[in-house]
Amino acid sequence: MTSHPIKLGGVHHAAYRCKDAKETVEWYERVLGMEYTSAFSEDHVPSTGAYDPYMHVFLDAGNNNVLAFFELPQQPEMGRDENTPAWVQHLAFRVGSEAELLAAKAHVESLGIDVLGPTHHGIFKSIYFFDPNGHRVELATDIGTDEQYSELKKVAMPMLDEWSATKKAPRHADWLHAIARDEHKSN
Repeated sequence: MTSHPIKLGGVHHAAYRCKDAKETVEWYERVLGMEYTSAFSEDHVPSTGAYDPYMHVFLDAGNNNVLAFFELPQQPEMGRDENTPAWVQHLAFRVGSEAELLAAKAHVESLGIDVLGPTHHGIFKSIYFFDPNGHRVELATDIGTDEQYSELKKVAMPMLDEWSATKKAPRHADWLHAIARDEHKSN
């Protein structure tokens, strides 16, 4: 892919809708320690020219990653895709270690927020909870080995091809789930 005409430099920002910009900024600062960095607000959408007043807020998620939200008071009440399970669409953030993941869980729970996990995914562990907008948030820490990541990369295309042909879960990486099952048995 080195000859591709587009050379990406990472994710500039990911944007989601929120119910209340101030509440959202305060929640992400308090719960995840993000820094509120900037806001844009217009009555007309710059890209389309449409009249649709908005507040667009930006939070620093670390490592030059930015999470943004739009509050859209003129639009119908915010909802979610009811045809997609709540566990599918989520924002996942990296933490440095299992100890940090457990400390994060304790912190989030101390704020009265329900937390699911840690969940073992073979090469990473994560916890899950919801922000005040109903967006699922995941904190994850990598625990895999270089060999495991290499094996996953090797089987990625065969798995995708098999899935595309059968729409049944390929078994090329069953070892991931075996690792998780074994850990759950020992706990």
